[in-house]
Amino acid sequence: MSRLQSSRKPKKQRRFRSLSDPHTLSELALRLKEGIYITTLDGEIIDANPAFLEMFGVESLEELKGYRTSDFVRPEVRAREMAQLEREGSVRDVEFQLTRRDGETRTVVDSAFLSVDPQTGDKYCHGILVDITHRKELQTQLLELSIRDPLTGCYNRRYLNTVTRQCETQPKGEWGCIYLDIDHFKQYNDTNGHAEGDAVLVKMARFLMRHVRAEEAVVRVGGDEFLVVLCDSGEDQTEHVVARLRAAAPTSAPVPFSMGWAARKNGESFEATMIHADHRLLAVRVDERRDLQRRRKKQRRS
Repeated sequence: MSRLQSSRKPKKQRRFRSLSDPHTLSELALRLKEGIYITTLDGEIIDANPAFLEMFGVESLEELKGYRTSDFVRPEVRAREMAQLEREGSVRDVEFQLTRRDGETRTVVDSAFLSVDPQTGDKYCHGILVDITHRKELQTQLLELSIRDPLTGCYNRRYLNTVTRQCETQPKGEWGCIYLDIDHFKQYNDTNGHAEGDAVLVKMARFLMRHVRAEEAVVRVGGDEFLVVLCDSGEDQTEHVVARLRAAAPTSAPVPFSMGWAARKNGESFEATMIHADHRLLAVRVDERRDLQRRRKKQRRS
């Protein structure tokens, strides 16, 4: 073998080194887990890769072509995206929800660019769709963990700041709140132990969440003290919830408890309403102690 022949190296094939190679692009489209698609601007589906088919829950491209984008995405969402596409030539990271053929909802992020056929002038949308459903679910779980009391499952003080801001932006400008704490909880805790005390707190939280509506947030504000936040509720509605809890207490509450409540007055802040409810709770406590002292005196006399 000549020296020239022995020094020759195998020639590298361009097809494996260039994204402009049709075979390379085809392999990428087939293997990527992101959905790649081509549609017309009015929603006709022209082509898509296997990942796109899986996202939408269809078996084949022929089946997919029997649908339009409006069958999977709300028309107003698609219309906004296409308007931006025509105006700017591309869209990036547009997040929306799509509904699969089986009814399941997925959250996706879409990026696309406008392509114009030079011969016909027809416009097409070439895009890539990323399924972020799992990521969104994790974010929701993390958010729930950050705003929930780990012992009782009620909302915590961090969420209280959020819900009070929501109340203050309600159009009606009405709200109410109810403070509750467990009667003689320290004595119960000292007598029965902290494990039993924790169990009572959990049962109390469940009692409250069971007897208020979903939009009426139950917050554990500390120790044995809870707060029911009533957005968009005036004095009558607040007192109705108080009456509901009071009626359910004898048969459903794990232990006796006391309540103090207030509804917004004179354009005050939510914090001011909470202070009024807290003062009312303190007044209830004072009245209860007086009643207890009177009963004890009466028993001694008899």
